[in-house]
Amino acid sequence: MSELVTGDAVVLELRPARLPSRALAAAIDLAVVFCVFMLVSVVVGIASVTLDEAAVAAIGVALFLLVLIGGPIAVETLSHGRSLGKLACGLRVVRDDGGPIRFRHALVRGAMGAVEILMTFGVVASIASLVSARGRRLGDVFAGTLVIRERVTAKRSVAVPPPPPWLVGRFSQLDLSAVPDELWLAIRQYLTRMRQLDPGVGRSMAARLADEVVARTGIAPPQGIPAAAFLAAVVHERQARDARRVFSGGRGSSSAAPVPLGGAAESAGGLAGFVGFAAPAVPAVPGGAAGYGGAGASDGGAGSGGEEQRGAGGSSAGFAPPG
Repeated sequence: MSELVTGDAVVLELRPARLPSRALAAAIDLAVVFCVFMLVSVVVGIASVTLDEAAVAAIGVALFLLVLIGGPIAVETLSHGRSLGKLACGLRVVRDDGGPIRFRHALVRGAMGAVEILMTFGVVASIASLVSARGRRLGDVFAGTLVIRERVTAKRSVAVPPPPPWLVGRFSQLDLSAVPDELWLAIRQYLTRMRQLDPGVGRSMAARLADEVVARTGIAPPQGIPAAAFLAAVVHERQARDARRVFSGGRGSSSAAPVPLGGAAESAGGLAGFVGFAAPAVPAVPGGAAGYGGAGASDGGAGSGGEEQRGAGGSSAGFAPPG
């Protein structure tokens, strides 16, 4: 699961920060650190008037290490890569895999920063950032970190393609409470980017995601339903429930009929258009229960046909009883 979400999100979403924004963030951080250093130095200097020169020198070295080096390390560790300057510029330090940094990453960055920023006035850090393809300085290279931009230009979100018309409302009685948000995110990313995937890889990912949904809901789709169509129908059902909950104020949302989020023409030309599947020809179940057929099955999920189906022993989710 995690490799589907992280592998896709890191490549498409993370934007490395460049030298201008990083220099501005570093300038803000250094200004704050030097102000704190001067304030602490004045206070300690007044308190150590009676000490000899060796003690005063030792206190000065300790203040330099604690404030100018230890301070940024502590701030980056506690804020998970968001110092005051980076927060103002919309930047953040993350690991190479996109995860939050820990103390060891901040320690290496701080130790190298004392050399390439403080001792060389930022010349080494600037050259390294300009040479690096991702704008990393030496501290980022040794620590295995990356500075990214958190605030990016908003892009229009890609809509999830609707399921085929014969699957709309088929899973109205499916319990989706056990499906975690990470799995919903992975399914949405797959459905919105399935055109960009190799057909074999896309089928494999759809089968894995469908198996995880089945494992958490406990009900498998009928035979002959492609995994991509099943995922699209389940996501459509979740969106329909959320829409009913919002517009009805949370009252009676479980008993309301499924509300298609797209029109009939949109559904007919949506997911089926670029997956290439149609409604399977399943014979009708004796006793009047509608299976996964064509228009009759779709009408039975929302109108009187659904009542006949429940009366014949089938569930309202469209699952035909075993023969």
